[in-house]
Amino acid sequence: MADLTKIFGGPVLPEETFRPEPPEIQLKDAMVAAGLEPPDHLQLDGKIHRFRSGAKGSGKAGDKSGWYIAYADGIPAGRFGCWRAGIEVTFRADVGRPISAAEEMANARRLAEAKAIRDEELAKSRAVAADTVEKIWSVAGPASAEHEYLKRKGIQPHGARVTGDGRLMVPLYGADGSLSSLQYIDTAGGKLYHPGAQTGGKFWMLGTMDEPGVIYVAEGFATAATIHETTGRPCAIAYSASNLVPVTGSIRELGSTQPIVIVADNDASGVGQRYAEQACAKWGARMVVPPIPGDANDFVQSGHDLSLLLAPPAHDWLIPADDFSRQPAPLAWLIKHWVQSQALIMVHGPSGGGKTFVVLDWCLRISSTLDEWGGKSVKSGTVIYLAGEGHHGLRARVAAWKHCHKIDQLNMWLSRDGCDLNTPEGYRKVVEQIRALGLEPCLIVVDTLHRFLSGDENSAQDTKTMLDACNALMREFKCSVLLVHHTGVSDEAQHRARGSSAWRGALDIEVSIVPGKDGEPLQIIQRKSKDSELAAPIFARLESVEIPGWLDEDGEPVTSAVLAIDSDAKPAASKKEGKLAQHRKFFENAWWSTGTEELRGAPYVSRETMMTYLVQQKDFTEAYAKKILKASAAGSFIADLLEANIIEAQEGGWTMADAVHASALMLRKNEV
Repeated sequence: MADLTKIFGGPVLPEETFRPEPPEIQLKDAMVAAGLEPPDHLQLDGKIHRFRSGAKGSGKAGDKSGWYIAYADGIPAGRFGCWRAGIEVTFRADVGRPISAAEEMANARRLAEAKAIRDEELAKSRAVAADTVEKIWSVAGPASAEHEYLKRKGIQPHGARVTGDGRLMVPLYGADGSLSSLQYIDTAGGKLYHPGAQTGGKFWMLGTMDEPGVIYVAEGFATAATIHETTGRPCAIAYSASNLVPVTGSIRELGSTQPIVIVADNDASGVGQRYAEQACAKWGARMVVPPIPGDANDFVQSGHDLSLLLAPPAHDWLIPADDFSRQPAPLAWLIKHWVQSQALIMVHGPSGGGKTFVVLDWCLRISSTLDEWGGKSVKSGTVIYLAGEGHHGLRARVAAWKHCHKIDQLNMWLSRDGCDLNTPEGYRKVVEQIRALGLEPCLIVVDTLHRFLSGDENSAQDTKTMLDACNALMREFKCSVLLVHHTGVSDEAQHRARGSSAWRGALDIEVSIVPGKDGEPLQIIQRKSKDSELAAPIFARLESVEIPGWLDEDGEPVTSAVLAIDSDAKPAASKKEGKLAQHRKFFENAWWSTGTEELRGAPYVSRETMMTYLVQQKDFTEAYAKKILKASAAGSFIADLLEANIIEAQEGGWTMADAVHASALMLRKNEV
């Protein structure tokens, strides 16, 4: 007999069929995937069942805030969730085959039935919880102003009460005045709602709306209490960011003609601000956000004027054109043309490139009796140097500088370590430490930026919080803030600060430190000066100085470096300018020849497009084209244009950064 298995490449076996898990197992898996802890045994009987869900805040004994309703007949399906955690998920079992239209309709009907059962049970639960909180609230004693949480926040009780275990208790009312839930606040600020009670759309109003005027809305009790105490106006507590929209709607209905101001939290996630914006758009309210990370209470505890933030003088927003066109006050400088008064400044350069030596030289001159730097006048004042790293080397540098310049005393203070300046705690620490000195600084240095930044320097949101903190310091002390930062890693990033492009946009003055090559002096190049013409580059060298009385472990003298201006080093101006003019024309021709792309309104040429232009139209070899497109390639047109700040590396290519040249090219393009 012939062996047919050889023809088919082996024995012919029946096709394996997919066998789904039982519906109870699938339902358990779905609960786990939703972040819940399912009960040991599930009943698919169409009835609602309660269980301990294990979700955040539901871990107390007897807390059965988890629920499910499931059907076993037909296509097993149902709903489950956790009332405390706000989770609700629909469920349909996989039966291992496509389901028919009739089964789809039956399943939809079952899910609707499950929702109705869930809603009925939820209403019952909320009714029971409302009765419970009414009893708890009615017998609770009033909170004392000496309660630890209230003292720490610097607020009054405003009718808050306390539980038997000492927690603060604040109410949530509906628009009809009925008590719906309670929020419990422990001394550390931890917050929990009463289980099973309704919180959505519920609020508590501090103060009354009897007199016309502004009504405030805020997220938390401490924030609202601070606003009410500062303004004397009513403030509604929404209790959460997501509640801002419905609560503002309720306030609008209660006081339809009164102006509403929503005071959003300045949080890193931006959630509070997004919900506040939605509420403003829907209900015609105005939004206020503290300029530093945190809420209105953090803002006040940092020593700021909340009343001015909430209600800025109306008369100073619109000003007469005659006043506007008058000659402004002359620019004030700490170091003429280099360190502007009351300005945001950044000095950046590669690691080990000498940027700290330059900044330190500025600071030491400002804080001493020396009145000149590089031929420019210096104004003396108090300097605060926030040093996040390298304290041992910094100590030697200061000592060497004092010996070199014969300076005995400095009006300068240094931090022992770094902190997260863009957080409420870090900002408050810096402000309180400076205030404790009893001195008014003219300059605060942050060295280096990444040692004082909580978050990612590439993130626009984190950048904003840091810039807000710097601006707040400038307003607080009427001083300049100078950030010391690194350049990027890539060749093209050696002439700009590392991280988000938002850094450069916010600066008043930007300075690059370019290390010298082959014994040449380092260059101090001003890349941006918002209010005046760019200063001419300055050349400097680092000179070794032996520190008297300083010995290492072997008894050898300790030396450090001190910055010395090299007045004899001069750029070959005429030759360089002629070369730059040629390079400008080359870049311009490449732009015209490759389709005149734009990026944010400026002429743009991508790396790929430039490669094609060089190889196909200028007959460069591919290897040579790749070489000259590197920002580090000495003498290449790209490197020279980047260094002169004529072009800027952007999104895999280059834009024309020279505003005049860029405008001329765009005008010509639009005329064609």
